[in-house]
Amino acid sequence: MERKKILKQGLNIIIVGCGKVGSTLIEQLSHEGHNITIIDKKAERIQEITNLYDIMGIVGNGASYSIQLEAGILKTDLIIAVTESDELNILCCTIGRRAGNCGAIARVRTPDYSNEVGYLREKLGLTMIINPELEAAKEAARILYLPTALEVNSFAHGQAELIKFKLPENNILNGKNLAYLGQHIAPDILICAVARQEEVYIPSGDFELKTGDIITFVASHKVAKSFLEDIGFKTKQVRNCMIIGGSRAGFYLADQLLRMGIAVKIIESNRERCEDLSVKLPKAVIINGDGTDEELLLEEGIETTESFVSLTGIDEENILLTLFVKQVSNAKVITKINRLNFKNVVNSLDLGSVIYPRYVTAESIIAYVRAKRNSLGSNIETLYHLFDHRVEAIEFKVEENSSVTNIPLTDLSLKKDLLISFINRNGKILIPSGKDCIEPGDTVMIVTSHTGFDNIEDILM
Repeated sequence: MERKKILKQGLNIIIVGCGKVGSTLIEQLSHEGHNITIIDKKAERIQEITNLYDIMGIVGNGASYSIQLEAGILKTDLIIAVTESDELNILCCTIGRRAGNCGAIARVRTPDYSNEVGYLREKLGLTMIINPELEAAKEAARILYLPTALEVNSFAHGQAELIKFKLPENNILNGKNLAYLGQHIAPDILICAVARQEEVYIPSGDFELKTGDIITFVASHKVAKSFLEDIGFKTKQVRNCMIIGGSRAGFYLADQLLRMGIAVKIIESNRERCEDLSVKLPKAVIINGDGTDEELLLEEGIETTESFVSLTGIDEENILLTLFVKQVSNAKVITKINRLNFKNVVNSLDLGSVIYPRYVTAESIIAYVRAKRNSLGSNIETLYHLFDHRVEAIEFKVEENSSVTNIPLTDLSLKKDLLISFINRNGKILIPSGKDCIEPGDTVMIVTSHTGFDNIEDILM
């Protein structure tokens, strides 16, 4: 399917730090036509990135006022600091805000700071504070709440969900087209994207579902669960979870799961970290040991655990652990992957749900950047990329009358490969028909193979 792009005037953006998150941001923001300057202490990293993209690079300390001046802070719309140091990120943004009066986004991962996000934003004037590990943990927790799903993305402040699942053999949906599904099985859900082998479809009513399809649908939180039950999926949240790795991500996930009433066991090799986790997570079972030791995993009950999440810092270990667990148990598995090398190989493996923390971070920032570029009467609330960035799901807040409001959807001249998936009106999720209208005050979610939308009017031809 052809992927289309809308070209608009770009922002002037400074990115400090060219690690995993920084490079992902550079790739996506340069693709969307923004003017990017990067700052990093490592000259070879700057050289590598500037050879790949049409951007400016400066070697130096991103928290230095003179370096920021050289990078053009006085004419910058946004500074994004994503170095490995929380303190350096906060300092970069504070200096950038005062020098250039621009927007400022800092990556802050330490739990102590994460508990003070509101204070830091208000007192330092930061636009956004992003915590990749915390956001990845939230994503994993949503999946474990609904373990038959491959992905669960939240919209409309948790009122609506975008859920991905694989269609098994002999399911009631096999051979049914979407019009039949809407009329006879599930009128309150909308299937908005389907991956079949190498192709991804934004389906119309005559699209017929087949075994093995990877289906993404949208519905209200309550309806989504009952729909999965109606078509034969188990929907009870898991009762227990084994986590390999007591990193920040492991801590955040364990904390979320314990709050949900899910029993947690963490296996961590560093004894000092185990002692720290025992104090911070008194209700969790903390095991000091090598999480890649097959005998230890069997001894700790891997064969009977209901869910398993591998959060080591090494992608290869996470992948091998997941494959091993799928051999010896029926656990719901989640695999964290940091790098994007050999992505086609990774996609061919049965790794259950895969989480990329760098993408979680990048999507929040890209949503803000698109909203900042847009000066019209709508704003981006939420943005997710689906199916290896071939499809975007975007939630717009419609703030005033425009060329898309108060007109029946069937009368709008919509772009091809685009679906209006739901309208959120005063907290009520509507799966729209052709007779429904978008009204000022609504939030509207669209799913499309186009990219670069930053205003609700972009849906029109």
